[in-house]
Amino acid sequence: MDLKNKVALVTGSTDGVGRLVARRLAADGARVFVHGRDKTRGESLVAAIEAEGGKAEFLATDFSSLAEVHRLAETVRSRTNRLHLLINNAGVGTNSGGPGRRTSADGYELRFAVNYLAGFLLTSLLLPLMKDSAPARIVNVASAGQQAIDFDDVMLERGYSGVRAYCQSKLAQILSTIDLAVRLEGTRVTVNSLHPASYMNTTMVRDAGVEPWSTVEEGAEAILNLATSPALEGRSGLYFDGLREVRANAQAYDAAAPQKLRELSLALTGLTQTKI
Repeated sequence: MDLKNKVALVTGSTDGVGRLVARRLAADGARVFVHGRDKTRGESLVAAIEAEGGKAEFLATDFSSLAEVHRLAETVRSRTNRLHLLINNAGVGTNSGGPGRRTSADGYELRFAVNYLAGFLLTSLLLPLMKDSAPARIVNVASAGQQAIDFDDVMLERGYSGVRAYCQSKLAQILSTIDLAVRLEGTRVTVNSLHPASYMNTTMVRDAGVEPWSTVEEGAEAILNLATSPALEGRSGLYFDGLREVRANAQAYDAAAPQKLRELSLALTGLTQTKI
């Protein structure tokens, strides 16, 4: 994808790998909407991008609130009539905020809400804009840490652990990617997901008490590959480990699971099928 005069939204881009991805997209000519919760970090990134000759704007949103996700989508639509690239990177880790089970502003298990449901809602709300801007790409930043979704206890009210919650939320992203790709056939909007790199040197990894194995530069390269590589033009519904296309958890290819997840997600967000 030639990024000159293109518009991109990178969620969770005030820190870690998202910050580097936003800077590189802007350096290559894209106008970038920077997203995060921290105004100071967001404005510092915008200043850095502008100092390098790029274009960026910070949009503050807390993804633990679906109302705020709606507000973010409305803001994006009010400030641009095009959106060529959406990178759903925002998330919380296995231990973010402490080891216990926590809930979002809407009462949903926090990791499922932030890592998956907010991105599902944002993508759904922005799809009409992306279809009008096609060719366009959606990149879902998932993880190799995946666990099958228990549809009888998605909110993990029984047997909770931060690792289980995180891994379930990341598989939800991958299931949703595969499901959405089918429904976007013929629109020239593609959607793919990936595990960017293992245990990058990020706040999320350090909060989990893990010694980093890889760099944010490695992760950014993998994300940008899905976002811009000519080799992926028109290809959709794929899952990558870094730069390699691989298979995800078996549940991702269960014919019934994506539909169950979509129906649940529509109910939890209050969307209707016709909107997506």
